[in-house]
Amino acid sequence: MPNLEHPAYPAATLLHLESLVPCRESQVSLLLSIFGERQQFSLPSIFIYGHTSSGKTYVMQTLLNTLQLPHVFVNCVEYFSSRLLLEEILIQLQSCSKIEQTSHVPCDSLNDFVRLFKQVVASQELQDQTLYIVLDRAEQLREMEANILPAFLRLQELTDRNVTVVLLSEIVWELFRPSIGCFEPFTLYFPDYSIGHLQKILSQNHPPEYSADFYAAYINILLGVFYMVCRDLKELQHLAVLNFSKYCEPVVRGEANERDTRKLWKNIEPHLKKAMQTVYLREISSSQWESFQRGSGEPGQLKGLSAHTHVELPYYSKFLLIAAYLASYNPVRTDKRFFLKHHGKIRKTNFMKKQEKTSNHLLGPKPFPLDRLLAILYSIVDNRVPPTANIFSQITSLVTLQLLSMVGHNDQLDGPQYKCTVSLDFIRAVARSIKRDCDKLQAEMHAMHRQQSNLYLIFMKCQQHYLTPVAAASLLAGLG
Repeated sequence: MPNLEHPAYPAATLLHLESLVPCRESQVSLLLSIFGERQQFSLPSIFIYGHTSSGKTYVMQTLLNTLQLPHVFVNCVEYFSSRLLLEEILIQLQSCSKIEQTSHVPCDSLNDFVRLFKQVVASQELQDQTLYIVLDRAEQLREMEANILPAFLRLQELTDRNVTVVLLSEIVWELFRPSIGCFEPFTLYFPDYSIGHLQKILSQNHPPEYSADFYAAYINILLGVFYMVCRDLKELQHLAVLNFSKYCEPVVRGEANERDTRKLWKNIEPHLKKAMQTVYLREISSSQWESFQRGSGEPGQLKGLSAHTHVELPYYSKFLLIAAYLASYNPVRTDKRFFLKHHGKIRKTNFMKKQEKTSNHLLGPKPFPLDRLLAILYSIVDNRVPPTANIFSQITSLVTLQLLSMVGHNDQLDGPQYKCTVSLDFIRAVARSIKRDCDKLQAEMHAMHRQQSNLYLIFMKCQQHYLTPVAAASLLAGLG
């Protein structure tokens, strides 16, 4: 017997619905009891909330489509203004009611929306059953006019029609509630998927040419690597699809069987470590990643799979980032030795404190003040860099990009302090890009110098052979 039961729907439909929404049976069962039968009035508004990738949007779309309930599904990020939102709802309603769409009717206010809504819902197709209006990313409603959210919460009362508004959001209802009060919707929480739920959901997508146990073992390895840093179901599905071909390589070559877990893990371990550097980032396409795993990609196509190596920064921002890294991972007492040309004698000693024997990279970045950052910057840049507003704005941009982080309180008397949040590989890539920029600039200057020398020689030849200015110009044009 299926877990989902409802007298208004066939058992086969409910069984199919249950197979489409694994690990969300309790939420779907509660929604079915709230919806009731098609012709019954349901609750005026429902507020569903939960973290990203907890199944809110997918469950609502699957539930409404499988049961063939009339509904309107609108993303509030795409339709960001009240007029666009209301007009899109009316357009989709005309499709549900099978009314021939006339010319575009503007909807400038809630009064116009209520009047047009009554006209559309008056059709026979929508009059005998509940209509559901689903607003995804509903937190955007708070940025609209103050009367939009209260009106949607009691749209059933305003229109005197059998309509239920479902709000999907990632934040709690307490952050929605207006200060003047409003109609309280029924709230439903979608918890995060546990590791067991993720294992069950991801294992359902196994390829038909491999056994379910083999794919389940692969998913178990994948979750063991990524679960602590990523619990987003969509991202995990993406990672599972991209790396499965590499996991199967020993089996395809005949070097191992499906139960030889040790060999399979040894083969895929380095690739999973590289993929961990690009979690949530789409710096390369799926085809590029697959060609890289097969070894058929271009050598320069994926130069460092970390997203940091692909970040393009202004010229002085690169030096600022290098200076910040040096300030974070080097003690203050070493600045004089590293960054001054004439630092005098430095007493050598073998005495080291116990905590100094540990690598600074293992201890993590240390905070540093702004004046130390600028002092190191001036010492590593060849030409003089005045402390202008441009430099300070680039520091702010690095904080915004989360390449630097500001620590401490803003009201400190000794000025702000920062930490460098990037890795050593990132700094090496930035340093290489600076060298490439300098080499490219130097090559362009040499090429320009050679071209100027050639033009001067041609000009002298023209004078020696008494060429006319027109003939000399045509010769120079041919050279260019």
